[in-house]
This record gives sequence, structure tokens and C-alpha cells, in this order.
Amino acid sequence: MKLVYGIHDKPKFGQLIVLAVQQLLAIMAATLVVPVIVGNGMSPAAALFGAGVGTLVYVLFTKKSSPVFLGSSFAFLGSMAAAFAGAVSIQVGYLGLILGAAFAGLVYVVIAIVVKVAGVKWINSLMPAVVIGPTVAIIGLSLAGNAIGDLTTSSLEAGSMYVAVICGLVTLFTTIIVTSYGNKTLKLIPYIIGIIAGYITASVFYVIGAVANLPALQIIDYSPFTALFADGVQLSSFVAYPDFTFMTALKGTGELTGGYIGTIAVAYVPVAFVVFAEHIADHKNISSIIGKDLLEDPGLSRTLLGDGVGSLVGAFFGGCPNTTYGESIACVAVTGNASVATIVAAAIGAMIISFISPFVALVNSIPSCVMGGMCMTLYGFIAVSGLRMIKHIDLDRSRNLFVVSVILISGIGGFSISFGQVTITEIACALILGIITNLILSKKTYPENYSAREKYTAEAEKSESE
Repeated sequence: MKLVYGIHDKPKFGQLIVLAVQQLLAIMAATLVVPVIVGNGMSPAAALFGAGVGTLVYVLFTKKSSPVFLGSSFAFLGSMAAAFAGAVSIQVGYLGLILGAAFAGLVYVVIAIVVKVAGVKWINSLMPAVVIGPTVAIIGLSLAGNAIGDLTTSSLEAGSMYVAVICGLVTLFTTIIVTSYGNKTLKLIPYIIGIIAGYITASVFYVIGAVANLPALQIIDYSPFTALFADGVQLSSFVAYPDFTFMTALKGTGELTGGYIGTIAVAYVPVAFVVFAEHIADHKNISSIIGKDLLEDPGLSRTLLGDGVGSLVGAFFGGCPNTTYGESIACVAVTGNASVATIVAAAIGAMIISFISPFVALVNSIPSCVMGGMCMTLYGFIAVSGLRMIKHIDLDRSRNLFVVSVILISGIGGFSISFGQVTITEIACALILGIITNLILSKKTYPENYSAREKYTAEAEKSESE
């Protein structure tokens, strides 16, 4: 696609700040929700800080060549829960989060070494476009339920689903209109404008509901702001340092046991191999968007090291292992802004705002329906990016048809397998089944460029001659 800003381009300072905020808004909801799901006192602000630091590490390892933001990984939710379940105290649980990220990072280091020695051709052979394309599409499609679920959800229990849908659709259509009809500047920030429009709409409904005593119109929750001043106006109402994971983890070092370390290794290591598959899919996707194969330059070994080490550093501060975010990739696809400088600015911004209480409260107050409207386009673009990878694949050939079919149906159907605390996600299962199907059908009788119709014609002609 045609990029407005290339990888090494640097927008003007004012534009850079605005574009960085847009990247943050694209990844922030998912990044903040992971520690909330895990619970046990984990800090969303610390997770945001960890995501920023992890992204900077990733940018460093990839030689400023990959425009992707790293955020909290959902794939490790079960592993993080296991860290607390097997801990003798909350302090040991926090230590387990860091140890687990270290084990996962070690897996990435080992794979990076293998790739460095063996190259990436085997990966391209194992996972060609006919396998990776539908897998990337599944990444977007598997999130469709989350987007629609958010779109129809009110942040307040009494709020009407219909009002929530209206606010979400205002966000969606504002984003679409700005992207399609806006000037060059507006087209770079459609998500910011969309979220502002949705937030204002929700606020107007809230005021009307308050004046008319109609709770059903109130779908936005302002409690994150009121909580800042629950104990009066204090310094923490404006600035507060996050509860970093390592601060609690250090208190549990004396209670650490060999059995617990083994539990952590079993919980994290297998999942790291699963996330590796998603790592490949994400980087194939962003490569197709920016027109540069990142598996070749800066190289898969570097992207793996950046992801692995960035994940460890992120968990040290925020407890959550990080991973490359499809939302960030989709943001690049929609806006045409592949500037790594924007990613760096977003990472630094994430670290800064994790200390600014009002900003964290503002983000937490954005209604779920507004984020759902935004995510409809984000997740949709991920799916379309994958489908675009297979537009030149001949689906008249039964081999290609079977590979794509198996991946799409297993992925959309939600096929996943769990072994104790380890879950092979639907995306990983779809990719694995696609690889197996492709390998089974790899021994072909006809040349690669033969379609099913050409094969039939050739067989008919051969039969007639005999």
C-alpha cells in the first residue's frame, strides 16, 4: 500500500505527538485490561509502563525497522493465573510473573539462535502465503466477538444497550468518514476523532439522562475521575507512580522454591511456542503492509529477540509479558503511517502517562461501546490484511482450497486445546492445522502453476490420447 510516512520518516513534532497518542489509544484498552483480568492487585498503569519500555527494547533490537507497538499478551493469561495459584504468597506470585516472562524470553532466544544459524527459508517453506494469509485473517476475525460485545455494552449497569450501540456507531462512522473524506492531516488521526465523537455523544446522553432522571441514557462511567479525589485533593490525584511488579516481587525471594519454579516453567514455556506462531503471522502481516520483508531485514532473529527481551522487561515492571499488537499493525494499515518514530514517541508517552493520574482516569472512562466502534475497523483491517495476502493464490487448486478452508473454519469455529494450564489458542491451532494440511498436500503431481481446471483438462487430453 502507499504509505504517507515510511519507516524512517519523522513527522513534524506536533504531528508526531498526535500520531503517537492515536497509537496509544489503539493499543491501550487491551493493554490495560490484561492486569484487570488477572487481578491480585496488578496495576494497569504499571502494565502500560511495561509496554512502553518493552516497545523501546523491541525497536532497539529491530534497528528501528519495524513499526509495531508491544502490549500485554492475552495468550499468557492462563500462565499468569497459574503463577498466583501455585504461589505461597502474593509476593511470590509477583516474582513468578517475572520468572515466567524470563522462561518465555529464553524460548525466543533459543529460536532466534536457530533462525540465525538456519536462516528463514525453512519458515517461508513451512508457512507460505496460503498458510499465513488466512491465519492473519483469523487473528482479526477471532476478535470480532470482542468488538461487538464492547459495542453493545454500557459502562453503567442501568445504561441502555441501544444508547451504547448509538455511541459506538457514531465512533465507527466518524472514523470511516474522516478516513475516506478528510484532508491529509485528518486522515492520519481518524481514531482520535472517532473516539472524541463517541465520547462527546455519550456525555451528551449522560447529561440528558441526569436532567430527565433517565438512567438508561447514562452509559458512561466517570468514577475513575471521582476516585482521584475520594480522599480530597492530593498530589496523588494528579501524579502517582505505578505499583511496579518488581517492587512486590523482591519481597518474595526468600519464599521461592524449586517446585514453584518448575510450575512456572511448565505454565509459560509451551505458551511461548504458541506465541511464536503469532509472532510470525504478525510480522508477515506488517511486512505486506509496508512492502518490506521484516523476516529478512532486520531479520526474524532480531524481531524474536526484541519481542522476547521486550516481554521480559515489560513483565519486570508491569507483570504482563508483551507481544506485538494487531491493533498497532491495523493502525499503520488504516493511516498509512509506518514511521517508527511514532512508535517510539508512543512508547515514551505510555511510560509518561502511566504516572499521570487524570490521563489514566480519562482512558479508563472511555465507554466500552466507543472502544467497540473503534475496534470494528481495527480488527476488520487485520482480517482484510490477511485476505489480501491470498488474493493472488489460485483457489481453483484443491491444495490451496483445502489449506485455506481448514484454517478459516478451525479458527472461526474457535478450535482450541487445553493441557492443564496450557491452552493452544484457536489462532495457533488453525496455523498448526494449516501447516499440516499444506505438508500433506505438498507432494503434487502437476506443476505449481497448474490450477484445478488445467489439471482436469490435462487429464482429459491424456485420457483421449490413450
